[in-house]
Formats: sequence, structure tokens, C-alpha cells
Amino acid sequence: MNILITGCNGQLGNEIQLIERDYPHHQFFNTDVAELDICDQQAVDQFVAGHAIDGIINCAAYTAVDKAESDKEMCTTLNTVAPAYLANAIQQRGGWMIHISTDYVFNGKTHIPYVEDNTPSPDSVYGSTKLASELGVTKFCHRAMVIRTAWLYSTFGNNFVKTMIRLGKERDEIGVIADQIGTPTYARDLALTILCIVEKGIEPGVYHYTNEGVASWYDFTKAIHRIYGISGCQVKPLHTYEYPTAAQRPPYSILDKTKIKRVFGITIPYWEESLRDCIQKIKENEQ
Repeated sequence: MNILITGCNGQLGNEIQLIERDYPHHQFFNTDVAELDICDQQAVDQFVAGHAIDGIINCAAYTAVDKAESDKEMCTTLNTVAPAYLANAIQQRGGWMIHISTDYVFNGKTHIPYVEDNTPSPDSVYGSTKLASELGVTKFCHRAMVIRTAWLYSTFGNNFVKTMIRLGKERDEIGVIADQIGTPTYARDLALTILCIVEKGIEPGVYHYTNEGVASWYDFTKAIHRIYGISGCQVKPLHTYEYPTAAQRPPYSILDKTKIKRVFGITIPYWEESLRDCIQKIKENEQ
């Protein structure tokens, strides 16, 4: 198959590129804005038709959650309009699409893990644009899969893990939110799952994927420092109100993964095991 990857310079896109060599029977077209502006409908149509694309994995997104509150137009264009262009273009070829979404489609005001058919209720511009993207993608592409994920990190780019390692080295004390609960997710695990799904065959619908287990940002930070070997920085728990942000975060965003495990027969690693793998790679890259 000819598979288009969008957002290839992001965390998930980079992880997918590392795994592509294990799938030599497919041809991957790795693109970011320099290779394909997905906000340009004509460019999308021409690329998909011209390269005879069979499937799209859309990793591109506007993810600056706080900035989105004052940059709604750009966030909407990239998160809602562009995915619909991709979905419409691949539908014309009878192809499939995997679109990445987020836990932010929920407001996090429950205390039971969210299943796929729970009613979304986003509390932020980012969450609203991602929910709209889900609706657009599934409307325009009949073979579309939406995968909601959360708390993504990797060895690539800027992310929470790398920031906490840097701050742990630089400071004697840091404060971290302790009353927001979710699941850290290693982008490499998600990338492996996505390509496994491509091999097994697309099953349209909405799915949830994070690593197994739960943590607060405080718990996550403590684990990062422990595994990396940072001992000289005290991590203090904070309440959300002590660290105000432009966008509201869901206080509880555990995603139930039963559906994706059942449909595709996958096993999902525990978050701390995956964190250990990622930090080992970060240390190797530092040498």
C-alpha cells in the first residue's frame, strides 16, 4: 500500500518513521508542512491522487493547548478543517484513514474511565476543534478510524518527560500538579499499535489508546526523576488552582482501552515500563 503520514516531524510521526523499515511491503510518504500543506485542499487532493495513496495516518495537529485559546482560527484550520480535507481526498480513492484525537474531548468531571461512546464535552478550544475533527473525518471517510490518546511523550521534540528531566537537573525544587489524573503514553507504543492495525485491517470507528495504569502529573514526575536518577530536586505537589492556565485541563481523563484490545488483539504496556524504555533511549542520545 501507499501510505501518507502527515505531521511526520512530531512525536508520533517520528516514532512511526523509525518503525516503517519493518514494513518494506508498504511505501510510506512522510510529510510535514514543507512537503504537504494539509490546510490547502487542492494540494491535498493532488497529492493523494498523484501518489495513488491507499491510506492516511494523520499525526498532524495544533497542540499548543493554551495558545489555542487566543489562536482559535489557526487551531480550527489545522485541527478541524485540514483533517476533513484529508478524509474527503482519501474517500475519493476508496481508501482508509487513521486520525489521532485526544482525551480533551471530555471535560474530565467524572471518575469512571471513559469509553468510546461516552458523550464528549470539551472545555477548551483545543478539545472542541479535535472533537469537530472526529466528526468531520468519520463523515467524509467511510473507512476512518479515530484513535484518542493522552499525555503523549517520546524521545523526540519538546514534551513533559524531557522538560521534567531538564528542570530536575537545573532546580532544587519544582511544583507539579497532583490533582489531574491520566495515563502517560509513550508515542512509540502508539506508533507500533497503529502499524499493527494497518496490517490487521482497518475497522472503522472510535478507539481509545494510552498505556495501562494511571498517574497524576506529580506521580509521573516522581517516576521520571527516579528512573533517570535525579535525586537533588524536591518535587512538590500542587493543586490546579495554584497553577492557572489559559485552557482548562480535564481533571480526570482515564481512557478505557477494552475496545481496541478486543478488536485488534493487542497487549498494551504499563506506563512506567514504557517510561523506563524511553528514558533509556534519552540517556543513550545524550552520550
